Amino acid sequence: MTGLETRILVDGLAFPEAPRWHDGRFWFTDQHARTVQAMSPAGELETVAVADDLPGGLGWLPHGDLLVVFMTRRQVMRWTGNAFVLHADLAELARFHCNDMVVDAAGGLYVGNFGFDLHGGAAASATELVRVDPDGTPGVFAGDLVFPNGCALTPDGRTLLVAETFAHRITAFALRGDGQPPTRTLWADLGERTPDGICLDREGALWIASPGTAELVRVGPDGDLIDSCRTRGTPYACMLGGRDRQTLFVCTSETDDPAEAARLRSGRIETVEVQVPGTGRP
Repeated sequence: MTGLETRILVDGLAFPEAPRWHDGRFWFTDQHARTVQAMSPAGELETVAVADDLPGGLGWLPHGDLLVVFMTRRQVMRWTGNAFVLHADLAELARFHCNDMVVDAAGGLYVGNFGFDLHGGAAASATELVRVDPDGTPGVFAGDLVFPNGCALTPDGRTLLVAETFAHRITAFALRGDGQPPTRTLWADLGERTPDGICLDREGALWIASPGTAELVRVGPDGDLIDSCRTRGTPYACMLGGRDRQTLFVCTSETDDPAEAARLRSGRIETVEVQVPGTGRP
């Protein structure tokens, strides 16, 4: 292992989440500040949009329109450049707040949700991962997932990896493309780790932010630890980006409590250079 350590690029954020690398910039939602941010490689921030709900996952349709998950309303919204309009309503399918999202090459979406009142102290319970077709039609993709959170697609678009935070595992779905149910397998058992945001590199390994154990780790499909990285704050999500896709951007904070995050503004974007680049897909 290389013993990597991040440096702070930006601080003073409320709660950065849902990182993406798109069109030469690093994108994320500052969730408890209710903004969508884009950042240059040098750390210059632009507030792209202000939401009237907690913004979660980010993605782009094939023609370039930005999509944002509105968490408590359980909707996916499309940003027109000056307003949000509804793309898909998931309120009848998602059991609790929606969270992360990944968009495939055809414009299909995969959206996770809490499944239970996390900050209200409810016991963890299983829920569904929702798929939204390119025309905006939602449906249940898979059930019996425990807090489906960060997602990643393999470069060939045939496998969806899902972080089940409170089941301490990464689950893989083979995307068959013939209308048949996806095949589900255990990709990695992570022990005590709580996978939140994930990103895939070109060797097929995942960088995983584990806030429950305050770790940022790189693991293979058998769950073995390949590398780790020390962060200044607790890591919640990560994404490979930069010119050569070898900059690992990490979203960190001292708390995920909504009120405390908004008050403390301890959120940071931290970065570190890694040897294996990202795949070029979310």
